[in-house]
Amino acid sequence: MPSLISIVMLTWNGLKFTKECVESILRHADDNIEIQFVFVDNGSTDGTVEYLQTIPSSKVICNQENKGFAAGNNQGIAEADGEYICLLNNDTVVTEGWLIRLLGCLQKNPNIAIVGPRSNNVAWSQLVYNVPYKSSAEMEVFASHWSLQHKDQGFFPHKLIGHCMLFHKDLITKIGGLDERFFPGNYEDDDFCLRARVSGQILWVANDVYVHHYGGSTFQTNKTNYSASAYSNAERFSKKWSLGITGLELDQFGYNPSELVEREKPFRIERHYIPIKKK
Repeated sequence: MPSLISIVMLTWNGLKFTKECVESILRHADDNIEIQFVFVDNGSTDGTVEYLQTIPSSKVICNQENKGFAAGNNQGIAEADGEYICLLNNDTVVTEGWLIRLLGCLQKNPNIAIVGPRSNNVAWSQLVYNVPYKSSAEMEVFASHWSLQHKDQGFFPHKLIGHCMLFHKDLITKIGGLDERFFPGNYEDDDFCLRARVSGQILWVANDVYVHHYGGSTFQTNKTNYSASAYSNAERFSKKWSLGITGLELDQFGYNPSELVEREKPFRIERHYIPIKKK
């Protein structure tokens, strides 16, 4: 019986990105996986909601205002029926075999809490530098070659980027959802990954999975100040985890996630668990 995976996707305008993303998912569907879309719209006015309502096997949650990345994803997670959940940004374009290979990592190793792909527009170890493609067709060819060259490879990262993360739904029972203090976006993925690691599991990068990421499209489309969001949430993150540095220092110079994980262990419900509030 195919595994049911709920793809939770936030939207806030940016219809052209959402269409390209959804079409890539449908184009690369796998018979061994049943997909449920859970769309959470944060107040779009560009026809996005009307488009989402045409997608089969989907739920559409419509917010009247922008609730942010963490709260929106939590809404989607709460409505997800899948055994597995994939948090996927609407400005990504997936490629052949992406989901079955991500899923395979989780199924082969129960110690893996969250798995993510390689991408062109991300930070840290998931980044593929200087990708050569100039079009969608060229990107598909590149991704196919990349997957063959790195077949069955993967590695342990300090953290994962939240543009594409797959995990078993049981992880939510264990550590809770995304921390909604990080509004509208930035650092909630760091926080989620840290709590997963503090709980005793590991993160994994599937080196043979490539997903294109435009990056920052929601901020750009809605003329939201990305830098201001990054700095304010860096300040919140530093205070929450007692890093002893300013948000500016954190955003400019980073931190060592592994040192922080070792300091925080073991997992404590009162400190590390984030309940998903009933909406």
